[in-house]
Amino acid sequence: MKDLKHLIYFEDLLQEANNKLVQQAKAEGKYAIGYTCFFMPEVLLDLPGCFSVRLRAPRCTSPDIATYYMSARVCHYGRSLFERALEGGYNFLDAQMATETCTVTCRFQEHLQRMDVIKNPNFFCEFIDVPFKKTENSYVHYREQLRAHVLGKLHENLGIDVSDEALMAAIEQQNEVSRLINEIGDYRKLDNPTITGYEFAVIQLVSLTCPKYLILPYLRETAEELKTREPDAKKEFRCKVVLAGSENDDPDFTKLIESCGARVVCDRYCYGAVESRQIIHVAEGQEPLDAIARHYLDASNCPRFMPQDVMRGRKKELARLVEEYNADGLIVASNKFCEYWSYERVIDTIVMKRDFGIPVCSIEKEYINAASGQLRTRFQAFVESVEIKKIQEGK
Repeated sequence: MKDLKHLIYFEDLLQEANNKLVQQAKAEGKYAIGYTCFFMPEVLLDLPGCFSVRLRAPRCTSPDIATYYMSARVCHYGRSLFERALEGGYNFLDAQMATETCTVTCRFQEHLQRMDVIKNPNFFCEFIDVPFKKTENSYVHYREQLRAHVLGKLHENLGIDVSDEALMAAIEQQNEVSRLINEIGDYRKLDNPTITGYEFAVIQLVSLTCPKYLILPYLRETAEELKTREPDAKKEFRCKVVLAGSENDDPDFTKLIESCGARVVCDRYCYGAVESRQIIHVAEGQEPLDAIARHYLDASNCPRFMPQDVMRGRKKELARLVEEYNADGLIVASNKFCEYWSYERVIDTIVMKRDFGIPVCSIEKEYINAASGQLRTRFQAFVESVEIKKIQEGK
């Protein structure tokens, strides 16, 4: 396929957290607000006057200093983030909006708060409590947490406008990004997709890590470009897969899978688009903050929600995605020492094959993919097994 016009530029933006567009927004007087979890609604961090940056640690190879503070028994993701903070990679941040969800990222954010790591005299870190259930009490609690610890602190510390009018403007911008990402991602549903999983992963990540008002023109142009992009005459893949699992902000992991013959057509993982790019709806007469709180709790399929009906619902959702994207199999990847996803991955491996007949490849990996040779062997074997299954079924 013809190369996407802005792909190299997008790849360059992902090389550093403090990328060119972040620097431009800072130079224009905007405040940079970091976060690590879906449950910190990015739409609230994109209010007029500030912008959200979902933190990553690109090219981090060995988080040795962070390991001294956090121990070797926490996942590489949290340690890599803290290593990058110790290196000065997040000094551009004006605030870190933190969630008490994943234990490791919570520890990372506590270290930012207690050790004065960020060399910005006005930097502050704020935490919110996120419910473990989706009940009316949960919605109210979550909404008031967002009101007190996000909107209240942004207004108090940075003078950000947190009125309903400002919230509606942020929702409108968020929804435009979501519509464009979904439009781009829908090309993966084609029999011969006109966008690769790697390309989509890069595009989704820049929408999370760059100021939205600056990345939007590039997203619009890319969406328009894809309307006329022609696929290769001969398919470059042998099967299609849904990639699910824990934190994954490395497009090269998707590229590794695709180099083994499996086209990644759906990204149901942390930092993926399945949940983060759903449209936020505000009913007539509804308070925007209430709509946001309900949206983020309802949209999530995070394994921290453990009621039996919710757990079974997550499996049905995975099966639905496999069907919707015409996938042949499922790859479930969790980071080593990831508490929630370690259990979820094991359960998915059994249930998705037993109850839905979907071939599953189960992978435990590090944040830094040093063992790419071993992973390649696993993925190649999985692709061959999927091909054999298709032959046996006469497809």
